[in-house]
Amino acid sequence: MRTELFDFDLPESLIALRPASPRDAARLLVVDPHGTEQLADRMMTDLPGLIAPGDALVFNDTRVIPAALKGTRTRGDAMAQVSVNLTERLDDSRWLALARPAKRLEPGDRIQFGDSHNVCALGSLDATVAARGPDGEVTLAFDLSGAALHDAIETMGAMPLPPYIAARRAADDRDRSDYQTTSRARRAPWPRPPRGCHFTASLMQALEGRGVTCHFVTLHVGPGTFLPVRAEDTEAHKMHAEHGVVSTQVALALNAIKARGNRIVAVGTTSLRLLESAADEFGTLKPFSGETDIFITPGYRFRFVDRLLTNFHLPRSTLFMLVAAFSGLDTMKRAYAHAVAERYRFYSYGDACLLDRARHADD
Repeated sequence: MRTELFDFDLPESLIALRPASPRDAARLLVVDPHGTEQLADRMMTDLPGLIAPGDALVFNDTRVIPAALKGTRTRGDAMAQVSVNLTERLDDSRWLALARPAKRLEPGDRIQFGDSHNVCALGSLDATVAARGPDGEVTLAFDLSGAALHDAIETMGAMPLPPYIAARRAADDRDRSDYQTTSRARRAPWPRPPRGCHFTASLMQALEGRGVTCHFVTLHVGPGTFLPVRAEDTEAHKMHAEHGVVSTQVALALNAIKARGNRIVAVGTTSLRLLESAADEFGTLKPFSGETDIFITPGYRFRFVDRLLTNFHLPRSTLFMLVAAFSGLDTMKRAYAHAVAERYRFYSYGDACLLDRARHADD
């Protein structure tokens, strides 16, 4: 499909720079492609009444680490300032990272990150550029390793905010809590749409009281989710592979919920992509541990997920393509036009929408 089909006008003023406080004070647009009322303006606090008893919410439990680092590159007597976002740990001392500006880096360059005086007993956080890829990706070999490297990154790093937020303000200590969920979390480096940022303890209790169960999968989201689609046709766009895990226990539990006629609600596009990667052609969820590069666009036949709770995404993004596949491109264009007109807040810190899956003629 032509990438231009997924374009729409989004005023910059609607990109949220902070989440709602409390988190469940966010607005919620309910989208039902086949309902008598296709679009309904609600609040996140209404969610328990919108989910049926016995249904399941599936969260991605990845936690974002403060993996944005600024440093000074040295090459002989020449020095330059660079910024990197760590994207994937390769071993105890090596990380893949996206560098800006990458053209300032060559294999063999040395980078000293931050102010070495702030690292104190940890020692300075220095690295050698081991390799550079074609799209700004570099391999960094740090002098520290293991727990010492982890502690240094936690001390010196900032939260890697998505570009549309980072361009308007710097990350701060508040982002360390704002960019996480209220549920359990595993460490991961890359900024992903914070799929649990609309939940509070009281909202979770209300859902539990309603008879809704919560389950957790893990997808360590990489830069591919956030890189722009530069190709003119979606078939020419390549997603980066990302590592995910669906445990046997979770697979059995969710299959049982589906078998009794209840619905699976993915909380965030990351959860949806992993569940669809782990489901077989018959709609059975299998235990999964491995890489997925699934790229969901209109025409994809969903195997497992029935509903999706997610943020409002950016024009021409892979995430808007996904929601267009889930509820229909025309439906989502109307929904997003409504959201813009009603001044919903967009992107990672913005408001939410609850989407029903579009039905096909043979469903």
